[in-house]
Amino acid sequence: MSFVTETRQDMAVSESETAPPRPLRRWLGSASDRAALLVWFFWHVGTYIYMVLAAPGRTEAPMLDRLTPWDADNFIIIAEWGYDGSPGMTDAPKLAAFFPGLPFVLRILHWVIEDWSLAIVLVSLVASAVVAVALSRLSDSYREGTGTWTVIAFFLSPFAVFLLAGYSEAPFLALAIPAWLLARRGKWEQAMVVAALASTIRISGLFLALGLAVMFLTAENGLRARGWRTLPWLVVPGLPVVAYMVFQWSRTGDWMEWKNVEAEYWGRYAEWPWDTFVNTWNRSLEEGALQTSYREEILAAAVLVALIVWQLVRRRWAESAYLVPQAVALLAMSSFYMSVGRASLLWWPLYIAVGLTGARRPWVFMLYVGIAAPVMAINVGNFTTGAWVG
Repeated sequence: MSFVTETRQDMAVSESETAPPRPLRRWLGSASDRAALLVWFFWHVGTYIYMVLAAPGRTEAPMLDRLTPWDADNFIIIAEWGYDGSPGMTDAPKLAAFFPGLPFVLRILHWVIEDWSLAIVLVSLVASAVVAVALSRLSDSYREGTGTWTVIAFFLSPFAVFLLAGYSEAPFLALAIPAWLLARRGKWEQAMVVAALASTIRISGLFLALGLAVMFLTAENGLRARGWRTLPWLVVPGLPVVAYMVFQWSRTGDWMEWKNVEAEYWGRYAEWPWDTFVNTWNRSLEEGALQTSYREEILAAAVLVALIVWQLVRRRWAESAYLVPQAVALLAMSSFYMSVGRASLLWWPLYIAVGLTGARRPWVFMLYVGIAAPVMAINVGNFTTGAWVG
């Protein structure tokens, strides 16, 4: 007995020497949280290595410049100069298409980080870490033990480069996914406040609000448990959008300025879905440099339609309510498919489906990785050397 006791004591001492202190373990979260953060960390390490390897012969631009083209420049201009644009900017009206949440964060960060490009890249870096943990927890809320699978699937998305660059996807998701998770846990007031913050970053916050509203009406912990007293909270996520419309009206006299400049500068106006498809296909034939990008857009559109059908078959009404307006906006409110691939990062039901399926059938997950990972790597190389993807 004494030998067994001594052995156990020795083992306890050994474990206490190797295990992190309890406060540190609590700060780092659960094992699932730590696994999600490891995926986030190693994915960033890998993509930065790939950026270095992809540069020779293709670009000599500094690293930050490669991560802050196009939309990132517009966010920085708004943060620095406001919606009237920088001095001499001839296309300043297009800035109204970009919601103020991310520029506001950059303006605050500028007090401590002088370089605007560094600030916006750091926002994506930190936000994507929040996304990793939140998405892992959300996946585990559907089925315990699937979080790591889902996070891997997400970071291997063909368009994951936009989590690396200074774009709005990561900050939006860092608020939208926690809002969804809070709602699933029945914390409706907190969910609506967090969703309202997401609405300051992208118009997609309205799609999020619709999904949350449907969840409240159909979930066991929603209307049936809370009653009508919680119903007014459902309008909270829409308030920032209304406030932004009022702001643009005060500047331009147009309530829908953000939408009208999208039509003027990016061709985002209503078309029949089949015409939008044909226009995109024709562009893929006529614009050689963007041929692959347009065909990726078409494939992403097909994935979105299939995902919505799957959610409807599974009677996941809240997820469907979140996805369907996105399909309308992307496939019927634009003259051709634009940023459908990039928007796929916002379709977290897709990555949860991959994670849940992969946990039960690893061969399905391996198939996904075998297809998605090489495309993701190629898109990282292309985007960071000056080519548009997604």
